[in-house]
Amino acid sequence: MDSVTITNLLASMADKWPSAWVARTETEKFSGGLIKEKYLANLDSAGMGPEGRFRVARKVCYPVQSFIKWLEERSTIIENKK
Repeated sequence: MDSVTITNLLASMADKWPSAWVARTETEKFSGGLIKEKYLANLDSAGMGPEGRFRVARKVCYPVQSFIKWLEERSTIIENKK
């Protein structure tokens, strides 16, 4: 698996998402359980969360493409040791 594959997988996630944004409360669902709401809130408070977050009423949201970019930046490939 290489970075092109990770990019393709994340793009596929974005294509399947039915909206242009992801609510923080839905990040666990969007990421397949990888990113929890509270973890992301903690990262946001430390200035390390996805860019472009905004609030709609009481919900914090992220543009899908910003969230995908952030996931891609945090992803690394684990090489098999032989």
